[in-house]
Amino acid sequence: MNGYRLPQTLLLGVSSSAAQIEGGETAGNWNEWCRMNRISDKSSISRACDHWNRWKEDIDIMAAMGVQTYRMGIEWSRIQPKPGSIDYTAVNHYRQELEYLQTRGIRPLLTIHHFSNPLWFEKKGGFEAPANVRYFLKYVGIIVNCFGDLVSDYVTFSEPNAYAFGGYAGQGFPPGENNPITLRRVLSVMAGCHIRAYEKIHRMRTAMGYSDTKVGIALQMKVFAPLQPSSVWMKHSAELQRRAYQEAVAKAFLTGDFRGPLENLGHFKKGLYCDYLGISYASRVHVSKPGEEQARPQDPKDDHGREIYHYGLELCMQELVNTVQGQLPVWILSSGADDRKDAFRSLFLYDQLNVLAKTKLPVERYYCRSFTDSFEWLDGEKSRFGLVRVNFETQERTVKKSGRFFREIVAAGGVTPDMAERYVKGEKYHK
Repeated sequence: MNGYRLPQTLLLGVSSSAAQIEGGETAGNWNEWCRMNRISDKSSISRACDHWNRWKEDIDIMAAMGVQTYRMGIEWSRIQPKPGSIDYTAVNHYRQELEYLQTRGIRPLLTIHHFSNPLWFEKKGGFEAPANVRYFLKYVGIIVNCFGDLVSDYVTFSEPNAYAFGGYAGQGFPPGENNPITLRRVLSVMAGCHIRAYEKIHRMRTAMGYSDTKVGIALQMKVFAPLQPSSVWMKHSAELQRRAYQEAVAKAFLTGDFRGPLENLGHFKKGLYCDYLGISYASRVHVSKPGEEQARPQDPKDDHGREIYHYGLELCMQELVNTVQGQLPVWILSSGADDRKDAFRSLFLYDQLNVLAKTKLPVERYYCRSFTDSFEWLDGEKSRFGLVRVNFETQERTVKKSGRFFREIVAAGGVTPDMAERYVKGEKYHK
């Protein structure tokens, strides 16, 4: 197999979500969802990877793997277990984690919101209520006050479109609604939260004396293709779905250009409300009618049945560049596959990074999803995305073959033919 060089400016990292790895009985909506028995394998987010107690061990493993940048989350329900409160024990915990990352030479990228809300915020209506923007902005202010001296890079929302469609379009996320009017309002409110948070983070860090602030979102992106390419109706359906799921969201959040179905509730001016173009790449889906997505039998898939389509990474990057029409760097904030036996993840990494080796687009970062196996939302513990295996019963960590491959990619600045022979040869995707 052929080798390739990666751009010297490309940082390679790993990603995690606080709620998915920390464990513990927090007053969060996903803990409540688990208590309501909404997880397919009956596992609980309160166990997860016990990262809250094992964070130093995990960071040491990252450092040994050569991780250059780590996208980590902050759990809102830990920072503010009650409205108006601040848990400084949790604040100090996160500060220790961030400081230790820096001592190990790993640059942090802080995710402020990743699907998880405090129960008190949910009871006030969450992002359904425009009046609740103030609570989110207070939380953002706490984050910058407490961590702004340690962190310059921020993700305000991780996959806000996946969060909204998951919880308000009948896909099983909390609060478990299926209402297109509420879905529209939630996305509109979240877009306003991001715009104001973008301005606030910059304003606060500038007042603190910093000029290196970078703020954006992780937009979940897919390639939407007609199930039958010759069908005009299916082409139209795929295009409508693409616009509603990602183009309209990108325009509203990143440029203040609110188009249907989103509403400009805060009367924001058009502008640029991002410092990078953040992508959480999912897959390619085939559409037969609006709202109906599927993978074709003949296409390669991961263990969850999602199509593995690497060229889609290039297509999504180009789509977002065209949507924003700004000269901004591209950060791949999450990309991974459910590979429960680590049977093809090395091949997945090889193919994904090969796209970035060849692209002409200004890609600066790639975050592999994910660092360790973790609690995968509605799938619980059965899906495996990690470069590091976690035995959830014993919490033992083991670097997988794909994790060793990742370490060598970082060290070599690409893939050599020898590395491809040792790690990738013989691996195959599912059909």
